[in-house]
Amino acid sequence: MKRNKHIWLVKAWAAVVVCQLLPAASQAQRVMDLIKQKPQYASCNYNTYPDSITAKLTPAPAGKKAFYLSHYGRHGSRYISSRTGYDTPYDMMNHADSVDELTPTGRRVLEEMRVVMNDTEKRWGELTSYGKSQQRAISRRMVERFPEIFCKGARVNAISTTVPRCIESMGTALAEMLQANPSLNITMEASKRTMWYMNHQDPKLRKYMTPEARKAYDQYTTGLLGNSRLMELIFKNPDIVQEIVDEGMFNYYLMKMGLFQLNTHLYQNTYLRDLFQTDELYRMWQIDNALWYIQSGPYKVNGGKQPYSQRFLLRQIIADADSCFNFDKPGAQLRYGHETCLLPLACLMGINGLDYETDNFDELEEKGWLCSSVFPMGSNIQMVFYRKDIKDQDVLVKVLLNEEEATLPIKTDCAPYYHWKDFKAYYLKKLDAYKE
Repeated sequence: MKRNKHIWLVKAWAAVVVCQLLPAASQAQRVMDLIKQKPQYASCNYNTYPDSITAKLTPAPAGKKAFYLSHYGRHGSRYISSRTGYDTPYDMMNHADSVDELTPTGRRVLEEMRVVMNDTEKRWGELTSYGKSQQRAISRRMVERFPEIFCKGARVNAISTTVPRCIESMGTALAEMLQANPSLNITMEASKRTMWYMNHQDPKLRKYMTPEARKAYDQYTTGLLGNSRLMELIFKNPDIVQEIVDEGMFNYYLMKMGLFQLNTHLYQNTYLRDLFQTDELYRMWQIDNALWYIQSGPYKVNGGKQPYSQRFLLRQIIADADSCFNFDKPGAQLRYGHETCLLPLACLMGINGLDYETDNFDELEEKGWLCSSVFPMGSNIQMVFYRKDIKDQDVLVKVLLNEEEATLPIKTDCAPYYHWKDFKAYYLKKLDAYKE
């Protein structure tokens, strides 16, 4: 009888432990499934924008009509911004080839790398044709989803950072809007005068990798970087080539190279990408997701203030919205920038719980802090404003992250809509409390 009771207690304890682990395990499986369906999801900020948006929008409360749209979007798919990421694995491969250490597979890999390198040469950071098609599709859906805003004579003011890929993204998007409605009153600008909020890089907050953060990150990523299976596939004598090939760096950057080309016209050539198994891609995602949380999220170990790098952008968004409420015609304010602004802005606003604070990287998946879902190429935050007429003081706002309805950490009686007065009060109080 005592033995049966002991067995029952052990089983009960095990059941409790399993239940506690299920949320984390299910989130990890969720990310694995996303990577299995779309391998480039593992590349985080190199992830591509969804080719189609199927999410339905919740109808506005009775009598409310859309009249203004405020937007901050990342440029579309681009070539890699510098050759460093490609040179790292390429130089290692060339060295190994010079001492006859490549397997037949290794020689094929080197050939494919040369194709990618040659295609990218002198295109570093440029918008790709795929990136332009993303911007056209996003812009077209804006017009189709919110015809009350993009109506005849509506004002559309667009601003871009001074980076060419952002300027091209803006121009491509506006050209598509004009095709849909030639009567739109469009202006656009790319000036250093707006860079103070369009692409603010706070010198103090840029020092995100504190010694404490570095120690925690290195401990977390130990064992995630290596890939002995890949080494044996590519090199004749993996033990010998360790002197010229850093296994961790080689695995990481070759994987990036294979995934990045999915943003270019070489997307159909998946040879480099297919070298990697789903679990290997998942490990790289874990490495990058943690790094982006340190850089842009409210990570407790480095002070948790990184999202405030976009405090000027959020203030400008609020001020721009207020200034448009008295216009007699609907309108939109479109801004084209970078993921290094969009992700911390989303965290600062607490969109979909992205303001979650922790010092434990293992909690990120469980809490849904998945950077790949936030800032793929072409990613965007759209704030859509509603009212009955120009005299209506109870303005409502709805936030879309990548064209899907999102939540905010603000109380509301009409979700996914929020009262503008509550929105403004919440964020201005938060911004005012920040001490530089």
